[in-house]
This record gives sequence, structure tokens and C-alpha cells, in this order.
Amino acid sequence: MQLIGMLGGMSWQSSALYYRLMNEAVAERLGGLHSARVLLHSVDFQGIEKLQHEGDWQQLSDQLSTAAVGLRNGGADFIIIATNTMHKVADALEETCGLPVLHIVDPTGHALISDRRNKVGLLGTRFTMEEKFYRQRLETLFDVEVVVPEEPDRLDIHRIIYEELCVGTVTQQARNRFAACISALRERDCDSVILGCTEITMVVDTTNSTLPIYDTTGLHATAAVDRAIAAPKT
Repeated sequence: MQLIGMLGGMSWQSSALYYRLMNEAVAERLGGLHSARVLLHSVDFQGIEKLQHEGDWQQLSDQLSTAAVGLRNGGADFIIIATNTMHKVADALEETCGLPVLHIVDPTGHALISDRRNKVGLLGTRFTMEEKFYRQRLETLFDVEVVVPEEPDRLDIHRIIYEELCVGTVTQQARNRFAACISALRERDCDSVILGCTEITMVVDTTNSTLPIYDTTGLHATAAVDRAIAAPKT
């Protein structure tokens, strides 16, 4: 089994979920006392969040790339970035650290294609919803139409992610707000919705979504295990 290099802490809430999901997947596949081989670098999210909102993506790229080099030097065989937003710097990180990055969009895109989805709603931070790096990969590589919520909904989603979910606060009000955003996407003829922030799974599930859900956290964690088990140790 290969060693998964995980860049986490963005936020630690979802990183903890990644760790559990990866270990559950390994146990399911291999049985016994098997567990995932994971080398984790968990950042201090306070500084990351500040740089995101200042728009200093170069500094963010440099910091995560340095962390990824550390994972490589520690024996990691490939890298996962346990957050959607920071895939904005995935290409630069991969080039710097010299290890392949398992991109979070790809397992999501493959799942959409498998289920024959054509027009998908995207929920996430404003960076993920509004910038090209995420939507363009989905549209170019997987030929799906991507729809984002209207601006008032985007603002609410972004605020709830950073002010509530990233600090572990889950309220019925937040669940209702996300449910309303998904219903609005359904009214715009979306056939499914991507939970394009690794914390959104804390407030959206099949009980409050009117559209089929594609949870990037679960899909990414499962894809990491698939890769680790399928490939020989280098």
C-alpha cells in the first residue's frame, strides 16, 4: 500500500473526516486490522484563511508547496490536498514537490460521467464558485455544464463555511439555508449538486437535498485509498 501524503487543516474539521473515511475504506477493502498509510501535514488555518481573503495566492502556493516537499521527503508516494479551494494552486504545488497530486475534481467528474449528469450545481467558497480553476476543469475534462448559485446565495454559503462550519458549528438554520440554495439550483434545471467544499457535508445530506449529491470529501478520500491500494509501494 502506498503512503498518502495529506495536506490538511483547511479546516481540521474536514481533515478529521478524511482520516476516518480513508481508514474505513481500507478496512472495508482489506479487512482485519488494516488501516490507511497516511502522512499528514496539518497547517494553521488562521493564516491560510487570511491570505485567501487578501488574494495572496502566491504566498499560499509557496507555503503548501513547502509542506508538500516535506511530505515527499517523509516518503509520501502522492499528495492529496484535503480542501477544494486550495486546488487553485494544485498545479504549481505538483510541479514544485515532484509528486503527483490527486486532484479533487477528478473523482467527482468521473462519478458525474458514470451517472450521466449533464448540468450540475456547484456549492463551495466564493473562490471555488466564482473563479475558473475549478469549474473549468469540470467543464473541459468532463464535459459537464456547471451552474453556481446567485450572488446572495453565494455570499451566505461562503459566510457559513468560514464562520460556522470551519469552527465546527452546525445549525438547523445553516442546513435550511443550504437546502434552499440547492432547491434554487434545481429550479434552474440542475440534475445534481456538487458539495464543492469539504465542510459542506456537515450540513447537507440526502434528507435535506432535493438533488442528488456528489460529496467531494467522500469521493476524494475513496479515490486516495483506491490509488494507494492499487499501486505498488515505490
